[in-house]
Amino acid sequence: MTIYGTLTRAAALAGLLFSSAIAIVPAQAAPADIALLKSYIGEWRGRGTLYGASEESVVCRLSLSEGNQDKVNYSGRCALAGTNLSVAGTMAYVDSSRRFEAAMTSNATFTGIAVGQKRGSGLVFNLRERDQDEEGKDLNISAQIHLNGNGIDVVFEVVYVESGDSLRAEVPFSR
Repeated sequence: MTIYGTLTRAAALAGLLFSSAIAIVPAQAAPADIALLKSYIGEWRGRGTLYGASEESVVCRLSLSEGNQDKVNYSGRCALAGTNLSVAGTMAYVDSSRRFEAAMTSNATFTGIAVGQKRGSGLVFNLRERDQDEEGKDLNISAQIHLNGNGIDVVFEVVYVESGDSLRAEVPFSR
């Protein structure tokens, strides 16, 4: 199994939190959709595990706040084995697409758009991207972020295309 570098672990942590510098401009979103998104505004803390060549604890904080034009801004930080990852971003309901979206990026070069859907009384954001690690090896990246009313559950996986080795993080957040 490949020994995972700091940047790869940081990329895995990036998927744990929403993050972005990209603006999403919603147009006339339904009030109930905006209210659902804004119901997650507040301070969140998470503790979970990163599985790979070994298991490591992950500790995260996430802050969601009201943004402009019915957006929700977020910022957060995760700590893992002496590595810190800071992220920031925006979530919105995009009326023209009739869906929720979260633009995602990180200080570990991770970027993408996660599409969100209502599930029960919550929201589920899914992201699938292909990227490369610091050594130029291809990675498949997937993340599922489930905003479930009383919490936020994050599952993130990085799979090395060539070898099939993987990193998987599972972190539940609560207020």
